[in-house]
Amino acid sequence: MFQALLLEKDEAGFRAGIRSLDEALLPPDDVLVRVDWSTLNYKDGLAITNRAPVVRQWPMVAGIDGAGEVVESSHPDWKTGDAFIHNGWGVGETHWGCLAEKARLPGGWLVRLPQGLSARQAMAIGTAGYTAMLCVLALEDHGVQPGDGEVLVTGATGGVGSVAVALLGRLGYRVVAATGKMQQAAYLHRLGAATVIDRAELAAPGKPFQKERWAGVVDAVGSHTLANALAQTRYGGVVAACGLAQGNDLPTTVLPFILRGVTLVGIDSVMAPLARRERAWARLARDLDPALLEAMTEEVPLSAAIERAHALMAGQVRGRIVVRIGG
Repeated sequence: MFQALLLEKDEAGFRAGIRSLDEALLPPDDVLVRVDWSTLNYKDGLAITNRAPVVRQWPMVAGIDGAGEVVESSHPDWKTGDAFIHNGWGVGETHWGCLAEKARLPGGWLVRLPQGLSARQAMAIGTAGYTAMLCVLALEDHGVQPGDGEVLVTGATGGVGSVAVALLGRLGYRVVAATGKMQQAAYLHRLGAATVIDRAELAAPGKPFQKERWAGVVDAVGSHTLANALAQTRYGGVVAACGLAQGNDLPTTVLPFILRGVTLVGIDSVMAPLARRERAWARLARDLDPALLEAMTEEVPLSAAIERAHALMAGQVRGRIVVRIGG
């Protein structure tokens, strides 16, 4: 038997609770793992609070991220005792997830824990931080360099935003952090933001073509915020879009693209191929300051995950939540 955060929906309605489950109920995949740490991402919050139709099979063990050790494996790349990270692949949506003491996962979905990172640190980073690194890599790959000008990070006190600010600041970019929590300006400056602006400057409908400002953008918000960011991006600038906290619409025009040569890069973390994942995790181990990661991280036990998921959806969480599974 093992403890898990189980989501159920039937004639009696939706329920989320910590349950004791039989290991025989786990999916028939080729790697059995012990999950030592998990986390709460925005998508986890949506699932646990039933705010959006994230879960597509019931019942479902929540948790799209996990880190720990392999217990049993018939996969050629994994053996007992190996340290792993898991992100995405529909886990917690269509496949039982990692907010649980045990999980059974396909070996092809797992990434080796990079040297220099602990399992706890990996889950403090989680999908949110891994997505932030994918955004930074997109800016780099499209030629945005420190010294090119200001880089905007929207939703800056959230999980993606906090890690993006910390990464970009350490890499030498001049970061402008946009947030609805101006009382957190000191926190954002500590992470590496040069300037903090109110999200209200970007959140309302704006002109389709505005004064040039940003050399690059990391956007986790979508909707009018992303549209305004595009309209303000400098000639040849790059916008990495990875979220929809404000909405999934994009009320913009082709003008930034055809008159300024702006590049809009879509960032997907869920189905990203293994090589891209390994590159992102290697860079996180190298480029993310452990002290800053700890400064943005709140640790909770599995028993508190449901309450913290509701707080996350209510906008009451800053940075990252790491979930201690055992102990």
